[in-house]
Amino acid sequence: MAHRQATTVLHLPDHPNTNITVRQTKHKFLFGCAEFSVLPYVNGEMKPDTAAAAEKRFGHMAEIFNQVTLPFYWGRYEQERGKPDFTRMHKASKWLADRGFLLKGHPLCWHTVCADWLMDLTNEEIYDTQIKRVTRDVTAYSGLIDAWDVINEAVIMPIFDKYDNGVTRICNERGRFKLIRGLFTAARKANPNATLLINDFDMSESYDILVEGLLEAGVMIDAIGLQSHMHQGCWPKEKLHEVLERFSRFKLPLHFTEISLVSGEIMPKEIVDLNDHKVSTWPTTPEGEERQANEIKWFYETLYAHPLVEAVTYWSFMDGLWLNAPSGLLNAASDPKPAYHVLFDLINKKWRTPEQRMTTDENGYVSVTGTQGEYLACCGGNEIKFIIN
Repeated sequence: MAHRQATTVLHLPDHPNTNITVRQTKHKFLFGCAEFSVLPYVNGEMKPDTAAAAEKRFGHMAEIFNQVTLPFYWGRYEQERGKPDFTRMHKASKWLADRGFLLKGHPLCWHTVCADWLMDLTNEEIYDTQIKRVTRDVTAYSGLIDAWDVINEAVIMPIFDKYDNGVTRICNERGRFKLIRGLFTAARKANPNATLLINDFDMSESYDILVEGLLEAGVMIDAIGLQSHMHQGCWPKEKLHEVLERFSRFKLPLHFTEISLVSGEIMPKEIVDLNDHKVSTWPTTPEGEERQANEIKWFYETLYAHPLVEAVTYWSFMDGLWLNAPSGLLNAASDPKPAYHVLFDLINKKWRTPEQRMTTDENGYVSVTGTQGEYLACCGGNEIKFIIN
């Protein structure tokens, strides 16, 4: 695809008229996954058998993904006011970054999994604490985590009524625009180089009207996050293309932040909130795995073909990790399912530039064309890193 390809001129002045080998090592396109079990694994909190399974899973993860989403749900990250889970999270983040993953924090503001201790504060104090939380965490992880879902599911936030919480209170009182502007302003000041997203599951016109209003009000959104949990069946072709067309009008990068497709029984259509589907077991099936593989192939190919889509995150990597659903690319034993192999082939074969052999000219120049990303040029026992962008 032309929009994923580029050409760069590589200069190797010490290697004129030299045969070199060029190979791609990493995609620019963000192929991500949500991986929360890295926290107990890296911090030595797992039993040996569980840790062995996690290590196996991380090996598979590194074979296809280059980005990881980490959990910053306020109610879990800071269960006691003033005592964030910084040490564990920083250790896990560093472990992933050292292995070449780009990281994203999710989320900085959300009405679900909210900190219970906020309920003891006044609305003014809640807002002030929320802004300070953004400043604190974006600053603390700057250079390690440089992408954030700043606010999650703001469309329903001010009218969320499943239970009382501090964030819904301040969103209802101040309105979404004032709250979101304050959040993005704080995050931008804390890390001017960060990629800041608004993220939502609501694909109705309410979401793009909200985005339009925020942009017109001067809120600097870097990318639009679009959730697509498809436990009730894969989106039809018409819906996916309609969503892509509608949000493309903003000319901003589109990140499909939460993709999941089940390889077992489809969730009943009448369920509105996916969290309300309570089952003791939800097994994967051979027929479901074939369906999941076909759907993932089509969904990823469609997104990768769209010039504004810059990131796709699968949620989550192994069966049973979220809502007990068989939505992983690995089964419960951490073995790859057909969908994993499909995605592996797309990322590492179809969309990765094959190894190239070429020769520099008399001045050491050579033109290299390939999929955007990171590369190595090997010549005379030396390895030179470069980027095609």
